[in-house]
Amino acid sequence: MAVGNVQITGTGQLLDLSRSLRAAGGPRLAQNFTRRIRRAAEPLYTDLQDSIRSTTIQSPGRGQGSRGGSSPTTRPLRESIAGAIRLSVRASANPGARLWVDKSRLPSDLRNMAATINSGRIRHPVYGNRRRWVTQTASPPWWDSVVTRHQPRMRAEVERVLGDVRRTIT
Repeated sequence: MAVGNVQITGTGQLLDLSRSLRAAGGPRLAQNFTRRIRRAAEPLYTDLQDSIRSTTIQSPGRGQGSRGGSSPTTRPLRESIAGAIRLSVRASANPGARLWVDKSRLPSDLRNMAATINSGRIRHPVYGNRRRWVTQTASPPWWDSVVTRHQPRMRAEVERVLGDVRRTIT
């Protein structure tokens, strides 16, 4: 599973329901629908943020000598990625909930870091020195494990919301 985009849809059912909502002329009903889908997706959203914040990134350890020093950047990596996670809910053209990492909210040098950390292997130059590289490990896969854990609950929630809205329309 790739980091960056999770869509929670039952496309056929949600599209039919979306058309029925419009035909019923119920903006309140549509608002209720989107609010409940958002409420169903928010635990996944917060767990994804918590997961990246608590992901451990381990270094292979130092070699011989007294090399080292402070980090060349003061940006908090995990917090930056957590802040870039977005949740969007739509009830119109493509109804459902969508979670993704908004790369435009990340610094240019960190745009692919969410997927890299999820892969478990981070290879980068040591303090920007392109002649010396290090491989760090991150565990567990922060995106995949959380999404997999939430899928059954999300499917059940969406089915429940669909059933409730269908009963309201008919």
